[in-house]
Amino acid sequence: MGKHPLFSFAQNRKGDGVQKTKEDILIAAQALLQPVVEAQQVELYDLEYLTEHGRQVLRLYIEKEGGITLDDCERITRAVEPALDANDPIPGAYVLEVSSPGIERKLIKDSHYMKNIGNLVEVRLTKPVADQENRKKFRGVLTGLEKDTISISLEPTGETLQLPREHLAYCRLVYTDL
Repeated sequence: MGKHPLFSFAQNRKGDGVQKTKEDILIAAQALLQPVVEAQQVELYDLEYLTEHGRQVLRLYIEKEGGITLDDCERITRAVEPALDANDPIPGAYVLEVSSPGIERKLIKDSHYMKNIGNLVEVRLTKPVADQENRKKFRGVLTGLEKDTISISLEPTGETLQLPREHLAYCRLVYTDL
């Protein structure tokens, strides 16, 4: 599944027209939308603001126990629309999407890592680690999380590596059909 969510619901929106940085937009959107989403007994798993195919997109990834359905995506879209209409943090027109993070989701928050210890992950670093091969990409079982590092047990050797969190490009779950 990779980058593609299991379910997605999109809606065209208009923003407030004020120029803001991407980081400002994400911070404001998170503060505005998190309580709205949580009031629906759903976790705001992640939030993205990006340009895709020439259009601005605000994408909310939501999660709940038992998984996300298309009905959940529609319900959350309806719940966040009034908050966005009243205090829109995004300049100009954009598309609002509400999606499941998918099976091969990225791990972002500490709670995501802790929940997935023991699961197979793929890790990509922004800088190579000092091993014989100067690699940036690893696959193994997530075995731990510390303030500054994640630990993985490499496949197939079982060698344990401590990877610096500051150099993580991403860490995502790998779907296995076992």
